[in-house]
Amino acid sequence: MSFTTRQKQQIRERGITPKEIEQQLDRFKTGMVYSRLDRPAIADDGIIRTDAVQQAHFQELYLEKVAGKQVMKFVPASGAATRMFKDLYELADHTAPDELNFEHLSEPVKKFASNLSRFAFFRELMEVVAYRHPGAESPRKVSDIYQIVRSLLLSNGLNYGSLPKAMLTFHNYGFHTRYAFEEHLPEIAWLTRDAAGPYCIHFTVSPHHLGPFQKLMKKKLPVYRSKYHREYRITWSVQSPHTDTIAVDEQNEPFTDHKGNFLFRPGGHGALIHNLNSIDADLIFIKNIDNVAIEPIEKENVAWRMLLGGVLIELQEKVHHYLTLLSKGTVKAKTLAEITGFIREQFSVSFNPEEPKLLVKLQDFLNRPIRVCGMVRNTGEPGGGPFWVRKGDEVSLQIIESAQIQMDDPKQKQIALAATHFNPVDLVCGVRDYKGKKFDLTRFVDPDTSFISVKSHQGKVLKALELPGLWNGAMANWLTLFVEVPLITFNPVKTVNDLLRPEHQTR
Repeated sequence: MSFTTRQKQQIRERGITPKEIEQQLDRFKTGMVYSRLDRPAIADDGIIRTDAVQQAHFQELYLEKVAGKQVMKFVPASGAATRMFKDLYELADHTAPDELNFEHLSEPVKKFASNLSRFAFFRELMEVVAYRHPGAESPRKVSDIYQIVRSLLLSNGLNYGSLPKAMLTFHNYGFHTRYAFEEHLPEIAWLTRDAAGPYCIHFTVSPHHLGPFQKLMKKKLPVYRSKYHREYRITWSVQSPHTDTIAVDEQNEPFTDHKGNFLFRPGGHGALIHNLNSIDADLIFIKNIDNVAIEPIEKENVAWRMLLGGVLIELQEKVHHYLTLLSKGTVKAKTLAEITGFIREQFSVSFNPEEPKLLVKLQDFLNRPIRVCGMVRNTGEPGGGPFWVRKGDEVSLQIIESAQIQMDDPKQKQIALAATHFNPVDLVCGVRDYKGKKFDLTRFVDPDTSFISVKSHQGKVLKALELPGLWNGAMANWLTLFVEVPLITFNPVKTVNDLLRPEHQTR
């Protein structure tokens, strides 16, 4: 298609090429490409279960090997906390709160109001309420709760409705409280206590919140430097404008405003593969900003992350050993059988010993980034799960979101409902090849796994394109293992009332 001068400028300002825009428009016209589920990944068929002896082995292996490795923790932290407060906004946006009584309140709002003192931000919130709405800090009527909720959410109060989760007060330790981001600082110290150099964490943030977040980090960091007797190296990145995607109307034509300007939207968390690609480390642990618990629980859970690290190290050493042998150009039949057997056992992929260019094909298969993902038993939490997925003649382990499944296909729906485990976003990555060179992670993305969602803008319907999710299609062509971990390792805060769970309350 042809672009106006202004549209060309918009494309250029984002660092996107006209060809990429054409490809995005083609994706809308092609429509959603659903993943083809072969079967759910379950214990002992795609998900590794470990006993106490194996757990000790992998944890000890991790502790033995980590001393010589550079370890980084990667924390996606750019999302605003708005969705955490969806139920509270229904009250905050009410135009006539004086006409409401307690029966009008939703159950989540009632739960929030009756447990106010249990939230870690309670004291700070009440100071604001007492100053701006004297008397409302001891709520006796709905209008008091209304003022409390607005003081929590809006910019003339704590502004929690616009802040990222990273900057919300999550936990109360009696004499002090902690923001969500703070709970990630002890964990990296426990994970890398035997490694040399500083404790390294990388946060992805929105450009709007970068300055305030850095200021808050600067204030808090001395406490953790003193407690764990080492420097922290905190790095930051924002989602690049070149990962924005063009929006279209219901006819799949570019969505334009009254001046003919394109509407671009952020490409979703899959855009963060570019941020991850910029990190140079031997091991990268990935965990969402809100998946934290109080310190005693996190301290116990770190053993499971060491286990994941040990599984990755053992797998990576074996893969790199085989790649070194294959790179020599001649391999004995016995060794070749060992390598193909290893691939078949670990990844359920078979190679015909007689097929031409077998050594090259084995190298191509093995020479990829590696991820080891923790999986918890499914308890009904929303989100993705582990499946064996068929693409062409190949079947591989993938993390699939419900939006990627064609639920109106009875067989696909049956497979989806048979899933036993859930993806808590708890993984460790090896991003170097057998020669020690960092992979270009963008080469291993499956572009067919992008999402098309329906949104609205200024009252008009539009379609938005989300890039393949970071731990979904963006890692689709990695070597992948799934390992079962206990449910206690998964403690997300999706709504404000999740902070009332025992995992977020001091004992």
